[in-house]
Amino acid sequence: MRVRRGADISRLPGGGTLESDDRWLTSLKLELAYFSGRALWGEIENRGAGAILRFQRVRPSRRASFQPLKADEITPRFLDRTIRALKRWRYDIVDIGEVCRRAVTMPERKRFVCLSFDGAGKDLITYAYPVLARHGVPFTVYVPTAFPDGVGEAWWLALEAILAKESRLSLLIERNERHFSIRTLEEKYDVFAFILGWLRMLPPPELSAAINDLCSRYAVDLKQVSREASMDWADLATLAADPNVTFGSATVNYPVLSNLKDAVARREMSMGRAVAETALRREVKHFAYPYGDRNSWRRAHVLMTEELGFASAVSTISGIVEAEGRTNLRALPRISWDGRRRSLRAMRVLLSGIAFAPVQPTRANAM
Repeated sequence: MRVRRGADISRLPGGGTLESDDRWLTSLKLELAYFSGRALWGEIENRGAGAILRFQRVRPSRRASFQPLKADEITPRFLDRTIRALKRWRYDIVDIGEVCRRAVTMPERKRFVCLSFDGAGKDLITYAYPVLARHGVPFTVYVPTAFPDGVGEAWWLALEAILAKESRLSLLIERNERHFSIRTLEEKYDVFAFILGWLRMLPPPELSAAINDLCSRYAVDLKQVSREASMDWADLATLAADPNVTFGSATVNYPVLSNLKDAVARREMSMGRAVAETALRREVKHFAYPYGDRNSWRRAHVLMTEELGFASAVSTISGIVEAEGRTNLRALPRISWDGRRRSLRAMRVLLSGIAFAPVQPTRANAM
């Protein structure tokens, strides 16, 4: 396996990558679409009602040479530029509840954008919230409750920490000891991609055992890494005091739902919501599928969100939200922003909807 340096191998708390979903979604074509005027034409044609933007980590840029999760990061300055641009383009910045309303009504004159943040990372309260509060805009945070409880395992960060400092790596895969050379950056990216893909396919108990074994072998404190990267309930209480903040659930432990038996998946979904509502003292009506890509959840999980009473559920499958009920509220698409792309012109093209195929009504959309 060979992966180019900086390749988008990091969609682990995410899914549909901008570059892998469609040939449209390359930087050059996005720029050409902008300068050709197609983005503005897409807005005039009212391609969809609006879009949900998905971000993960928000923190200042780093100089580290090995950054396999770079695609999942933006800087506070870029977040500020984004909000300013959305206002300049006359988009309505709305919460997820308003997304649900506009998705089932006639198209409105102005398009909307919903800002959503996955993972409840510490950087949200440290770096993103000051920007969001200064602009006074609504946003949605999807919380996997094991992490503010201090027991969640940010295994992707631990894996990054191990590979960053080591030159060789050994681990058990299907009872076989595997050995990897990770002396060069290219080797580190290759091995990170391989191990990440393997770990994501494991049931939660096996994944936890595997990452704990790796951390024990290479002296990385998984609990410390996970706690330092996550907000606690005091941080979330600060956000809860702001009426512009909407909370959604992202289960308890953030597992790949398709790796679980249905009863276990349902328990993760219901318990995550119950814990969040108790801790935050507010109703939690919205859900995010962990990871969110096409392989991480199934139609059965869409039905579960309906049975459990969630008003919406978001994925990480790329797309825009249509009006008049053409988009399933419990399988909402989002645009996962690639932090290596800094062009606001590219963002406007994506938000216009011209880069995505129109939604075709299906049985799933009618659920």
